[in-house]
Amino acid sequence: MKVLVVYATAEGSTAGIADWIAGALLARGHDVVVRSVDEVRDVSGYDAFVIGSAVHDQAWLPAGREFLTRQRRALRGKPVWLFSVGLPGALRDPLRRVAAWGEADVLVALLNDVDPVEHRLFTGVVTAEAFGWFGALVFRLLGGRFGDFRDWAEIERWSASISDVLAGIEAARR
Repeated sequence: MKVLVVYATAEGSTAGIADWIAGALLARGHDVVVRSVDEVRDVSGYDAFVIGSAVHDQAWLPAGREFLTRQRRALRGKPVWLFSVGLPGALRDPLRRVAAWGEADVLVALLNDVDPVEHRLFTGVVTAEAFGWFGALVFRLLGGRFGDFRDWAEIERWSASISDVLAGIEAARR
């Protein structure tokens, strides 16, 4: 299947996850293109989509939301997976649980434009610079940690599950 993996990123963490997903799908025999939302105008040549965005203030980046709105007709009836990249893994309990609950709020805002097969929330790279000095101080006081929290094994498992669904769709078409 021809799959478009598209992403909106702020600091590059989401782009890294999109690249990993694209590589995993390519390794499993799919024809894959990976692009930033800003680089994609026409999605008509693709059979399936994996779309992700960084999450800031409990919402996808504007470019990611605008992409879904702009492409919603073309995406209708096609398999679409969504992923969000946020902070949960950088927080300690109980804040981690609170942040993870926000996943539903993030997803609900996207459902007007697309009916995804599945949505996943991953933790990305969390840097003090992204918060500014005061925000970084507050984040640390609340128990937040800085670093690369991308769980590549989990991302690989999710990519494999996407590939399995795509293979099933492909087999049903034959």
